[in-house]
Amino acid sequence: MKTIKEDFIELYRNERGIIILMIFNFLIAAGIFVFSIIKLNPNSPVVKIGYGDIGGYRDGSWFDMFAFPLLAVTFGILHTLLATRIFRKRGSGMTKFFLLVTTCLIFGTLLVLIRLLKEG
Repeated sequence: MKTIKEDFIELYRNERGIIILMIFNFLIAAGIFVFSIIKLNPNSPVVKIGYGDIGGYRDGSWFDMFAFPLLAVTFGILHTLLATRIFRKRGSGMTKFFLLVTTCLIFGTLLVLIRLLKEG
C-alpha cells in the first residue's frame, strides 16, 4: 500500500495539472478560512446564518458562523487527501473532475458567505 508521500511524488512526476489544481484549491480554501475568521463578529448577538425556505434569511448566533471555517478546512485538507486516494483508485480523469467540483463548491461557499455577511 502506497503512502501519501509516494502518491504526491507520483502526481508531481506524472500529473502536474492535478498538483496545480490541488494547490489552487488549498490556497482558495485557506483564503476562505482567513476571510471567515476575520469576519466573525462576536460583539453582535444575532447574525444572518442561512437562507430560509422562501428566500428570506435566518437569524442565529455568531457562533454558528464557525461552519464556514470548518468547511474551508474540509475543502483545503480533506479534499486534497481524498484526491490522492481517488488518483490511486480511479486515475487522473476522475481526480481532475473531483478537484474541479471541489473548486465549484469552494466558490459557492464563498458566494454564500459574502451574501450572508452583507445581510448581517
